[in-house]
Amino acid sequence: MMATGINNLLEEIVESEEKAAQDERAHTNIMVVDDEPIMRNLLTDVLQNEGYHVHNFSQAEDALKNVIDDKVAIIITDIKMKGMDGMELLKRVKEINHAIDVVVMTGYASVNTAVESMKLGAVDYLTKPLNIDQIRLIVNKTVERRFLKKRANESAFYKKMSQVDGLTELFNHRFFQRLLDIEIARANREKWPVSLIILDIDNFKVLNDKNGHPVGDLALKKISWLLKQNFRDCDFVCRYGGEEFAVIIPNADKALAKKMAGRIRKIVEKAEFEHEETLPQGTFTISLGIAEYPVDAQSKAELIEKADQALYQAKSKGKNRVVVYNRQMKSLHLKQ
Repeated sequence: MMATGINNLLEEIVESEEKAAQDERAHTNIMVVDDEPIMRNLLTDVLQNEGYHVHNFSQAEDALKNVIDDKVAIIITDIKMKGMDGMELLKRVKEINHAIDVVVMTGYASVNTAVESMKLGAVDYLTKPLNIDQIRLIVNKTVERRFLKKRANESAFYKKMSQVDGLTELFNHRFFQRLLDIEIARANREKWPVSLIILDIDNFKVLNDKNGHPVGDLALKKISWLLKQNFRDCDFVCRYGGEEFAVIIPNADKALAKKMAGRIRKIVEKAEFEHEETLPQGTFTISLGIAEYPVDAQSKAELIEKADQALYQAKSKGKNRVVVYNRQMKSLHLKQ
């Protein structure tokens, strides 16, 4: 009975959040910036049908002048435009108001272009030719996230539940569990995947034992910063415990998660950490395991278990690598 009551409460919370997020659309101003009239009109029509207030501009310079006056929440901008391009607009907007979410559009479907825009603060991207369902999904997801952030700031209940880890300033293990519940429930409703990355610092105990806990704490803080800087705003980076971290990646299959994991693995390996030369491998590295819901798992517990199994494989195969869960893996216990 207790488990049923908790599940019912969780479902009520998720449904309440979903309804409130939908109501938020009526109060959300979106700016569309594209020098192609067909694209501007398509985006405007789709978003207005979704209930948003939409203003569109053909030039980034004109859009920038109206950012403050229009109380814009979200900007959707093409990257390649005459005059000021979308990347420059993104930089300028973030200087004016970092809270404005910017979604970029690219006709190149280029991962490098998307990554560069994310580094500058873009929350997500669309690829041309535009797909109506993709437009709705990306924008509605952005509004939902804005709403959750707003609730986290305004509600005493959410403030308590969204406590962060004191050392790393990442979401703590307790909130990680709640976030994963919510994202799996949302994945079921939206019929999209959610991927989980669990990563572990290689030979962290050696670093601590040889150099002391203050050095280990500095390493934990730095890797936490690297994780926050190099995942999307819509991803949830958490301290799972000790030297382990978890990243929840909504609306992403494990192929995309693998690319993201591979990228952060290389970034960490190239970064400089204090006293990393004392590690057996001579440099600071991480191992990462990935699993996807619902392909690999049918529940939260199972998803965590599968990601853990993949991490174990990464460790056993020599560390400093990414392993994606597959059904041929044996059930192995990570904790000894």
